[in-house]
Amino acid sequence: MSLCDLALEVLKRQRGKHPERVFTYEGKPVRYVNTQAWRNALKRAGIADFRWHDLRHSWASWLIQNGTPLYDLQEMGGWKSAAMVRRYAHLAPAHMARHAAVVDGLLRVKYGTVGKRADCRGNKKRRHDCS
Repeated sequence: MSLCDLALEVLKRQRGKHPERVFTYEGKPVRYVNTQAWRNALKRAGIADFRWHDLRHSWASWLIQNGTPLYDLQEMGGWKSAAMVRRYAHLAPAHMARHAAVVDGLLRVKYGTVGKRADCRGNKKRRHDCS
């Protein structure tokens, strides 16, 4: 699993605090995370309907929104199917627009329409319409 430097630093600071568990509280291993104290903290923060799995969705969303390719996200997150990862594709419209712009550039070069727009049949016109 790929972890960022900050996550690795946090994990390294936990070394030696307990012989088996990574995270402790007052020297004792944290066995359960969905405790009353946790639920009270969520309430104070105004967070409703929180599930721990939501953190995985946030992580994946942040990566996609910042240009991580879907294949790389699939590898990092351990998803077995590409279909599961494609749920996040809609979060990267700018990333997709960059790829769609490749066609625009090809049309401009092929039909010599620098400064003008061309439709997909090569007809010069003001409005771009490939339908």
